[in-house]
Amino acid sequence: MKHLLAIVLLTPLFALADTTVIYNANGYTPTYKGKLKQFSTLVIKDGKVVKTGNDELKNSFPCAPAFDAQQKTLLPGLIDAHGHVIGLGKNLSQLDLRGSDSIKSVQTKLASFAKNKQGWIIGRGWNQELWPNKQFPTAADLDLIVKNKPVILSRVDGHAIWVNSKAMELAGIKASTLTPEGGEIIKTASGSPSGIFIDKAESLINAVIPKSSMQSTNQALDMAGEHLLSLGITSTHDAGIDKQTWQIYKQRAEQGTLPLRIVAMLSAASPELETMLKAGRYKDLHDYMSIRSVKIYADGALGSRGAALLADYADRKNHQGLMLEDQQKLEQLFTLSFESGFSANTHAIGDKANQIVLNAYENVFKKTGGILLRNRIEHAQIVDPTDIPRFKTLKIIPSMQPVHATSDMHMAEQRLTDSQLAGAYAWRTFLEQGSVVAAGSDYPVELANPFNGLYSAITRMDHNQLPKNGWRADETITREEALDAFTLGAAYAAHQEFKLGSLEQGKWADFILIDKDYFKVPIEDIFKIEVDQTWIAGELKYKKTDSAE
Repeated sequence: MKHLLAIVLLTPLFALADTTVIYNANGYTPTYKGKLKQFSTLVIKDGKVVKTGNDELKNSFPCAPAFDAQQKTLLPGLIDAHGHVIGLGKNLSQLDLRGSDSIKSVQTKLASFAKNKQGWIIGRGWNQELWPNKQFPTAADLDLIVKNKPVILSRVDGHAIWVNSKAMELAGIKASTLTPEGGEIIKTASGSPSGIFIDKAESLINAVIPKSSMQSTNQALDMAGEHLLSLGITSTHDAGIDKQTWQIYKQRAEQGTLPLRIVAMLSAASPELETMLKAGRYKDLHDYMSIRSVKIYADGALGSRGAALLADYADRKNHQGLMLEDQQKLEQLFTLSFESGFSANTHAIGDKANQIVLNAYENVFKKTGGILLRNRIEHAQIVDPTDIPRFKTLKIIPSMQPVHATSDMHMAEQRLTDSQLAGAYAWRTFLEQGSVVAAGSDYPVELANPFNGLYSAITRMDHNQLPKNGWRADETITREEALDAFTLGAAYAAHQEFKLGSLEQGKWADFILIDKDYFKVPIEDIFKIEVDQTWIAGELKYKKTDSAE
């Protein structure tokens, strides 16, 4: 037998019924008061939770259609607080280089992918840290495989691109090309552009890539939605959208055709930012679409040495990463956001970037206000320990991706000294000081599967249970805390904690049925949990089906 993914697109079984009863479930939900509640029966009316309780509750609704959960574990729908929806959808149809262990393996995949491909060849997922020499590749490596068509391959974190000579030719890149501030063009020994463009230098190439059509963006949205539903994600925060995506999201919300709930952040990098802000915040009647924040970019990523550090990189002397915006520009963007009634959610990975972002928030709060808008720092990966308490003081939400710690741990040990790592991926420290942690995956940088993130948060180990007892294990969190971060914590970060994140009276009935008991399964099996069904507002949206081989 093999599993086939099935997305339920037709009118669901119970859609026409006012009240539906889900019974014989092994149900768990976090609660607003902080206690985990267990139940076996869930009563839904008009898409919202009426009550949870034991199986006797079913007898109170004798006329309601009843669904037997067959003792499967039932959890609230999981919320990914940081992903890239359209990027994920496009990734599913582009060259996937994730896990490639050498330049040769990339070349093999590229050769196969390029055979019947016309126009630009686009891919993502390479990571030189997985290769024997850990060195950045060059355009020449790609030219050996594809010479006459432009190739652009994004690093796994999206903060560097690797292109062939044809792509550089079309973009007019020469040895004399000036590097944009906040970016880096890696050069060869002779001083020529090597084919690697970091952070804002990516714009030199991106400017000549043909723009996506409305049709292809809609297709990417649908593909991403199907994938996320199959993983038990009922709501996702989309970290930075352009004007075209903004238009599509609002249109699809009005039509009622969004595949799952989306909380979208306007990209501060968009030249149309002010136009979108002037249109005001947006929310549809059924909480499928919310637009009330701006995604701002402060620095790069650790893997490409673009994360901005207070001290030198341990493996690259006299280099401290890249600030994409200085403090003055950050303050201007925060002010613009707050005055428009929007929160500011700022990407900051390095300790210098986190410190500058906190300074900028503090200054703008004093002049303009905005401290109550639930502003966020996205990633908050490497934070000087003295800056961690400032998140609480300034009411900044750390929006963190647990799987980054287990993906980065070996690389981080090379990039950073032990003292630089003192405040790294510090989920436990943030929780203990009273910060609300919103958890996500940063897909497609990482795989979107939230059970990978839950496992990483609880163990700080890779899927081979290494290192033993976990990497910097003082920062591990419990199963309950991890589930909270992927449900109520993420909902709180979107101003939705009274609508989503738990199965409590009056909230939307978003839930999943899974094949193992998340709270009782051996810890090493948490990432192996699979989703059998995904429901949004009491409607079945995804069901895994079995089919004979």
